[in-house]
Amino acid sequence: MRWALVKVCLAVTAMVVVAFAVPLGLVVKEMARDRAFSGAERVAAAIAPALSITTDRDKLERVVASAGSDTDLAVHIPASAADGSGGDGRAAVDIGRQRAADRDIATVRKLGRASTTEVAGGSTLLQPVALSSGAIAVVEVYVPESEMSNGVGTAWAVLAAVGIALIVGSVAVADRLGVRMVRPARRLVEGAQELGEGRLGARVPEEGPNELRLAAVAFNSMADQVVQLLANERELAADLSHRLRTPLTVLRLNAASLGEGPAAEQTRAAVAQLEREVDTIIRTAREAKPQTAAAGPGAGCDAAEVVRERMEFWSALAEDEGRKWRVAGADRPMRTPVARADLAAALDALLGNVFRHTAEGTAFAVDVHDGEDAVIVLVSDAGPGIPDPEAAMARGRGSGTDGSTGLGLDIVRRLAESTGGDVRIGSSVLGGTEVRVWIQLADRREPLRGGHGRRSGAVRRRRERTWVPKLLPKLVSTFNRLRSLP
Repeated sequence: MRWALVKVCLAVTAMVVVAFAVPLGLVVKEMARDRAFSGAERVAAAIAPALSITTDRDKLERVVASAGSDTDLAVHIPASAADGSGGDGRAAVDIGRQRAADRDIATVRKLGRASTTEVAGGSTLLQPVALSSGAIAVVEVYVPESEMSNGVGTAWAVLAAVGIALIVGSVAVADRLGVRMVRPARRLVEGAQELGEGRLGARVPEEGPNELRLAAVAFNSMADQVVQLLANERELAADLSHRLRTPLTVLRLNAASLGEGPAAEQTRAAVAQLEREVDTIIRTAREAKPQTAAAGPGAGCDAAEVVRERMEFWSALAEDEGRKWRVAGADRPMRTPVARADLAAALDALLGNVFRHTAEGTAFAVDVHDGEDAVIVLVSDAGPGIPDPEAAMARGRGSGTDGSTGLGLDIVRRLAESTGGDVRIGSSVLGGTEVRVWIQLADRREPLRGGHGRRSGAVRRRRERTWVPKLLPKLVSTFNRLRSLP
């Protein structure tokens, strides 16, 4: 579109310049010719008074010399008036250099009006002058070609320069207009590509011509709807995990108190299998989730509100097990660039690890800090701690081999890294483990580019649509087996 506008403007401006410059150049040339002949007429007019008074050769030569060079001016007096007194039959007088043909001079003398004729190197003006005797003398003024074209070349050069400047200026203006139209269109294309790659925070600036501005508004509205729909799906998956993990924790704790026996072992095995199936569902959902960068409408939440809500949820189980708990720093709003369901799932994962890997009665705490460029969530407990934090984080990136799948840390790690933050494990002031979740407020990650990224995004979306139908039958089967146990 940009080059098309430039070409159209170039063609139109060139036609306009040619249409005006060519006639104007011809007019300039004609004006220079008229100026040269006007000067010749003034010279001829200066000779006319002297011819009307006398035809004496010596006097006329002095007049011709004072009027101009004798090579450019000539006077032709007929024979009948060449004596200076009125006709004694003396020969004709020719003063100066004659360039015009005799027949042209005779024609002018006969017709009695001025005429121009072409000669070698220029033109001549033949001006008839009536003498006192009634005869007609002819004043010949030579006009060289250089005088007739004097200033024409400069005028044409100026016209050409003005024409080129107009063409260049019009091309520059057309290019700027093209950029103004093409840039919003290019941003719209880039936004569509980013959205197709799974970057749901992609938005298009609403600028440019009215049509492109309306297209950007429609695109942003569509992207918001996509974010909302995916958020609803993820909320559903998060609700499923929230509703299942806590009852599973209670079932596991109750099953541990059943003692020995086949029924107790079957119950514990069924609970363990059910827990594995739930972990598989959640892990698959997390892996299939598109990379929704923190930026973008619909992706933020209040970290303090989420912490208060989840602690209220887990406090009931904590009271049943006699655990002391506290919350600090959640009394004022803290906006984070992550989805509410993601942050809630991460907190549930960390608190679930506390209940799963520490003994009953072990105290725990959740602290929230609002930094300049990050929100920090600390989950601490008074348990035995983690002897090898690096191994625990490595296990969080895959399947563990010591009885822990590392699913909780994997959920938390993905949340933090999606914003450019990180997760670290250390010792808490309570004497056990402290997990620090650093949620970066400014996302500095490079956007995903290229066809491979788009294809990977499509594969992830296909997996997201297929994990629930494949794993739900296993979950239902495990529940049925649990219900059939005595």
